[in-house]
Amino acid sequence: MNIIKLDSTDSTNNWLIQNEHSVESPALVFCISQTAGRGQRGNSWESEPGKNITASIIFHPENFPAHQQFKISEAVALTLTDYLDDKGVDAKVKWPNDIYVGDKKICGILVEHVVTGRNLSRTIAGFGLNLNQKEFLSDAPNPVSLSQITGKEYNLEEEIKEVANRLEKSLAKLNETDFHNKFLRNLYRHDGLHHKFYDRVRNENIKAKILTVAPEGILTLKTDKGETRDYAFKEVEFIINER
Repeated sequence: MNIIKLDSTDSTNNWLIQNEHSVESPALVFCISQTAGRGQRGNSWESEPGKNITASIIFHPENFPAHQQFKISEAVALTLTDYLDDKGVDAKVKWPNDIYVGDKKICGILVEHVVTGRNLSRTIAGFGLNLNQKEFLSDAPNPVSLSQITGKEYNLEEEIKEVANRLEKSLAKLNETDFHNKFLRNLYRHDGLHHKFYDRVRNENIKAKILTVAPEGILTLKTDKGETRDYAFKEVEFIINER
């Protein structure tokens, strides 16, 4: 995979969108200082310059149906959990695709597609992985870094090369690998217990357990009152740290 290093940019996803026609795909672009990293629901991503992996990959899936696009999110998320597992960290995927260690967020992912006809024609997957940062100054309630967990310091560019190689291998096997069942096995709070959620559709807090996630990405919860509810992206929020 082609690896491109930037000293600074607002967002690696934005940079790839603006420069995609001059970049040979597949490619990974990373930057030392990302000034306006984007996350789910328009959130920003805090990253101390030179301390974390702030990167995006671009590739052009061949004959990949648009309705299966969640499989790409699964592949990216599971590649990153495998990477963390090999560092001795028990990481889980918080639906739809954040990475958590316990109740702390170590990685955020933002996947953006272009659809042509019935197929995906271009995918950009951005991720911010907390690597060496020791102190977080934003009001994000639950960040953690790999270094905080393991007590080790990591070489940024060596870790980026490792992640890039892993992603290239995973994405080359999209049609051969059962990412979905592995995703369910590695799903945060998929433990049969009731947890707190905020239902954005009904504007209410609920207690529910995760029943499953469909291959298309729909989350199914069962409330403590026995009601089954299905949610698309952005329709429900995990309540982790109440203030």
